[in-house]
Amino acid sequence: MNSPRVLQLFAAGVNCDRELAFAWSEAGATVEQVHIRKLIQMPEKLRECDVFSIPGGFTYGDDLGAGKILAMEVERFLGDELLALHDRGGSIFGTCNGFQILVKAGLLPGVDGVEASLTWNRTHRFECRWTRLRVEKGASKHLPEGSILPAPSAHAEGRLVLANPSKALVTLQEAGCIAFTYADDSGSPTTEYPACPNGSLEAIAGLSSPSGRILGLMPHPERNLSPLHLPDRGAGEWGTGGEGLDFFRAFLAPYTLQKQGLNAH
Repeated sequence: MNSPRVLQLFAAGVNCDRELAFAWSEAGATVEQVHIRKLIQMPEKLRECDVFSIPGGFTYGDDLGAGKILAMEVERFLGDELLALHDRGGSIFGTCNGFQILVKAGLLPGVDGVEASLTWNRTHRFECRWTRLRVEKGASKHLPEGSILPAPSAHAEGRLVLANPSKALVTLQEAGCIAFTYADDSGSPTTEYPACPNGSLEAIAGLSSPSGRILGLMPHPERNLSPLHLPDRGAGEWGTGGEGLDFFRAFLAPYTLQKQGLNAH
């Protein structure tokens, strides 16, 4: 098999799986979707993939909080295999509910002494709107730092909060774990609504692990793969429509090179 292998999780309430699987496929990956029940029975399947992917949705109805129930299953039954996947050079990715799951399972930000969670938007309602994401250090392996990735947001509990925020923010910045921030139309980070739809601390839209190989974000880059996906149909205000596909290709690039027998570094 000469293409990167993506294993994508499925569970009750997932509703963005086809879009994310399509994005990985368009970026050059072979995608297998597996139900959480099967994966709990066969966690060794994680040894077969390069990337483990968690899509968005409202898993288990978000009954105990967004992503909380699935996060507990992931942490308890898959945690060791996921850490082993990361330790051998694999990656873990989550968008929207997937990001909430990675945070609540303790896989992000993965920095000692930093406790993070995601809670209700400041508007206390579901926000569905296009946003501009500024690429920060934590995602600079995939896209140029300071560049803009347009992506739709669609969530009710996307506001990032930190325990002991002043100290935790410094720690995250020093570890290079802030991956994306919400930006205004000039490309500057902002916490102002509606450019920042949730009021997230320091406009944080996504986090990465210190290695950069565990990454999650609230907005949906898989919904920006073509100019036809953009609100202005590629007129220029919202980019070219290729930024999302560029992101997924870059995320897969080390594994694509490995399959071709080339050194990713």
